[in-house]
Amino acid sequence: MSRHGKVMVAMSGGIDSTVAALMLNEQGYEVIGITMKTWDYAVSGGSKKETGCCNIDSFNDARAAAVHHGFPHYILDIREEFGDFVIENFVDEYIAGRTPNPCVMCNTHIKWRALLKRANAMDCEFIATGHYAKTREENGRYLISKAVDETKDQSYVLWGLQQDLLSRTLLPLGGFRKSAIRQMAHDYGYPELAKKSESYEICFVPDNDYRGFLKRNVPGLEEKLDGGFFIDKNGNIIGQHKGYPFYTIGQRKGLDITFGKPVFVTAIDPNNNTVTLGDEDDLLKDEMCVGKMNYIKYPIIEDGTEAVVKIRYRDNGTNATIYNNHRDLNVSFHGQAKGIAPGQSAVFYEGDDVLAGGIILRKEQINNQ
Repeated sequence: MSRHGKVMVAMSGGIDSTVAALMLNEQGYEVIGITMKTWDYAVSGGSKKETGCCNIDSFNDARAAAVHHGFPHYILDIREEFGDFVIENFVDEYIAGRTPNPCVMCNTHIKWRALLKRANAMDCEFIATGHYAKTREENGRYLISKAVDETKDQSYVLWGLQQDLLSRTLLPLGGFRKSAIRQMAHDYGYPELAKKSESYEICFVPDNDYRGFLKRNVPGLEEKLDGGFFIDKNGNIIGQHKGYPFYTIGQRKGLDITFGKPVFVTAIDPNNNTVTLGDEDDLLKDEMCVGKMNYIKYPIIEDGTEAVVKIRYRDNGTNATIYNNHRDLNVSFHGQAKGIAPGQSAVFYEGDDVLAGGIILRKEQINNQ
């Protein structure tokens, strides 16, 4: 009988999830390792070798660590679940002129649910991952907060986890810096893990060419959308583009158009197949609307609440006042935020704690959620 209970740990084969599993095993939990196969890169047609969490070397590394430390390991095939939701959402969002965040969608709708389903089947009280964030219970609610190592903090991508998932989730790395995790890998006898490269690419686009992925997965897309116009902020035509899904808010490189000065994508209109270009200052906005909310620290964000709002993973956050109209949140920044992209996640913080998160809306979405 374990001292702390039974936990199912998602093991990708990388340093973070491996150390998380070994740490919990050492603490006296009864650990079951599970590696999820989300994507078969052979069918994507990309130009790069299979990398990241879904290749055979990663599976073998995870299994070897589990076997060496005496706990079971299984491979869970969730390609169908993953593809039906995450990839379809990824494609649909770009076609709608928005910028998706597939890692958030995967965590929220696929990985944690898949883990919990199998954990229940194997009588595990907990599920665990190697994410850098912290969880705790406070006033009857289960919270997410930033990791000690803010350079590695991943609380931003976990905003979609609902209370039933958080109540069962362990995140053992949240209280440690990455340097300490590397040292633990050495101490556990896996110095090679400390040297293993980390992938920051989307797992199903390992060549990091999302435009090529769209072209391969939406037949006729390039021909259908080619010939749209670049316009300026006054609506004047200033050039021709290759199709609005191939551009993102804030993009400067790869526009294939020159003006003698840097220009940036500032807006995308899928209905008219236009992409607006402007100066860097045109990316600055003082408000936005956020919907599809998941409230974490409190059951609701009260009207007039002040918070720090992050609009992308590497964003430092901007102070803002939040106005709740009971369908979505209107965010008024104290100053301006740069490069707000509809489809991306907005995450609201009170100190280190995640208050809530949601999806940045386009104007036409606000009344049609």
